[in-house]
Amino acid sequence: MSTSRPRRILRRLVRRRICLRDAGIIAVVMVVAGYVAVAFDLFEASEHAADTATAMLELDEALALGVLLALIMLGVALRQYREQSREIARRRAAETEARRLAYQDPLTGLANRRRFEERLAAAIAAPPAAGATHGLFLLDLNGFKQVNDVYGHGTGDEVLMVVANRLMGAVRDSDLVARLGGDEFAVLAPHLMGPEAATSVALRLTRAFADPIASGRGRHDVGTGIGIALLPQDADDPVEALRRADVALYRAKTERRTAFRFFESQMDDAVRQREALETDLRAAVAKGGLDLLYQPSIELDTGRVTGFEAVISWRHPVHGDIPPERFLPIAEDTGLIHGLGRWMLVEAARTAAGWPADVLLSVDLLPGQVKDPAFAADAQGILAEAGLPASRVEFDIAESTLVGDPDAVRALVGDLRAAGARVALANFGTGYSSLYHLRDLELDRVKIDRSFIQRIDEAETARLVQALAGLGGGLGLDVGAEGLGAETGAAAADRLMASGIRNASTRGRSVTAAESLGMIGATATPPTA
Repeated sequence: MSTSRPRRILRRLVRRRICLRDAGIIAVVMVVAGYVAVAFDLFEASEHAADTATAMLELDEALALGVLLALIMLGVALRQYREQSREIARRRAAETEARRLAYQDPLTGLANRRRFEERLAAAIAAPPAAGATHGLFLLDLNGFKQVNDVYGHGTGDEVLMVVANRLMGAVRDSDLVARLGGDEFAVLAPHLMGPEAATSVALRLTRAFADPIASGRGRHDVGTGIGIALLPQDADDPVEALRRADVALYRAKTERRTAFRFFESQMDDAVRQREALETDLRAAVAKGGLDLLYQPSIELDTGRVTGFEAVISWRHPVHGDIPPERFLPIAEDTGLIHGLGRWMLVEAARTAAGWPADVLLSVDLLPGQVKDPAFAADAQGILAEAGLPASRVEFDIAESTLVGDPDAVRALVGDLRAAGARVALANFGTGYSSLYHLRDLELDRVKIDRSFIQRIDEAETARLVQALAGLGGGLGLDVGAEGLGAETGAAAADRLMASGIRNASTRGRSVTAAESLGMIGATATPPTA
C-alpha cells in the first residue's frame, strides 16, 4: 500500500502533464510581466501615488496584467481544444481501423470469416422477395497446394491476392466476397432472381479462373470447386447453410479442376451415408472385421496359376459386401489407409510364403503408402519376417497414382526395386501416363486395363490392345492383362496371345488363403517323365 499511492500520484501527474506545463508557462509569464511593470513603471504614476519605498502595482498596471492573463488563458484554452480535437480524431481513426481489421483479411483485404458470418446471419434474417433467393457460394482452390510446395508461401500469397481481385471483379457491388482461411473463399450474393441468377454468378466466378495466374516466378493454373446453397430454400440458419454449401463443394471437388454444384438433398444423404460408413469402417478395422482374398493370375496357354493379387474385402453387417473402391477412399481421407495397407501386406506375405516358389504375390500400392517415405523399408522388414523373398512380390501402382505424385512414385519404385521386388503399372492404357514416365520409372511390367479386355471381341479394341502390348514390349517390359472373365471365353485368350500377352489376371470369384493352395495344385503343370 505504501508504494502504490506514490505510483498513483505519478500516473495522475503524467496524465495531467499538459495542464501542469500550461500552468507553469502562465506563472512564468505573469512573474516576468509583473517585474517589467514595476521595474519600468509602464504607466506614469499620479501625484498621489504611495511612497516609492512601499510601491505596489497601480490600478492601470494591474488591469493590464489582468488583460494579459486573460489573453494567455484564452490562447491556452484554444491550444488545448485543438489538441483534444486531434486526440479525439486519432482515437476515432484508431477505433475505425480496429473495427476494419477485426472484419478484414489482412492479406487480401477481403472480408474475413467473422464479417462474412455476420452478413450471412443478417441475410437469413431478412428473407428475399417472392421468387428471389440469397446465394451462398463456397470456393476451394485446386492446384494451390502445389504452388505453395513448389514456389513457396510468398508466391502462394501473391496467387491468393490475384484470386481475391478476380473474385471482386466477378461479382456485383452489393455482393460480399470473403476469405475464410487458407485457400477457402466465400461469396454472399443477396436478392438474386432465382437459381438461374445464381448459375450466372457461378459461371462468372469460374471464368475468373480461366486464365493462368502470373506471379514473379511463373504462371500457375489454379482452378476452384464451388458449392452453392440457396437461402432460405436450402437452410434457414447460418450453420446449416454453410454445411450444405460445403456438401455441394465436396461434390464439385471430385469432378473437375473447376466446377460448381448446387446443394441437393441426395448429396446430403450421400454425405451422411459416408459419415456412417466411416464410423463403421473404423470399428471394423479396430475389431478385425476385414478379410483378405486373392484373385488368381493365369498363364493363358496352359491355364496354370502364376500368381494372386491380394484384395481387401469388407462384409458389412447391414449392407453386405462393400467393394474396395468404395471404402478405400474413405480410408485414404481418414488416415486409416496406413494401418490397412500394412495389415494387407503382413497377411498376404504370410499366405504367399506357403505357395510354390514360382507363384507371385501382387499387392496394390495405395496413394497414402506412396507418400510414406518409410514404406519401402517397412515392407522389406515385413517380407523378411514372413520368410518371403522380395523377388516373389510385385507391387502394382495405378496410373492415376503415378500422375498424382510422380516424384514420390519414382523414389518408391527405386527403393522397392533396390530391395529386389518387382513393380508393375496397373490400368495401363487409360490415358494418364506418358512415355516419359514409362521410360523413367524402371518398371518390370505393365497391365492393360480391364476395360479393354472386356471388349476385346470388338475389332477396334483388339487393335488397340495389340498396340498397347507392342508399346510395352518395345520398352522392354512384360505385358499382362487385367480382368479376363470366363464369359469372354477362349476367343479372348486367343486374341490376347495373338497380341503377345501371355499372362492375365482373372475376373471372378476371389478365393481365401486356403483355397488358393488348392487352386495352385489343381492347375499345376504335371512333371514330365
